[in-house]
Amino acid sequence: MDWITVIGFTAAFCTTVSFLPQAVKTIRTKDTTGISLSMYLLFTTGTVLWLLFGIFSGNTPVMVANAITFAFAAIILYYKLKH
Repeated sequence: MDWITVIGFTAAFCTTVSFLPQAVKTIRTKDTTGISLSMYLLFTTGTVLWLLFGIFSGNTPVMVANAITFAFAAIILYYKLKH
């Protein structure tokens, strides 16, 4: 694995794991009052587009990071829309 890929996976790890606390808190409390619906709609859309970019370009770090981040963002968005 070359150093550019290592940087990509490291960046992917950092940005993806940063969503874990918010997702866990939202799942536990089901409280989304402090979360902007328009921001999460745009963010989730952007994440899906980055995931598609990663898939179509064969960029594994982008694919992996955005697949996981999309899962976290979708959970938070689900709770925001439901509650």
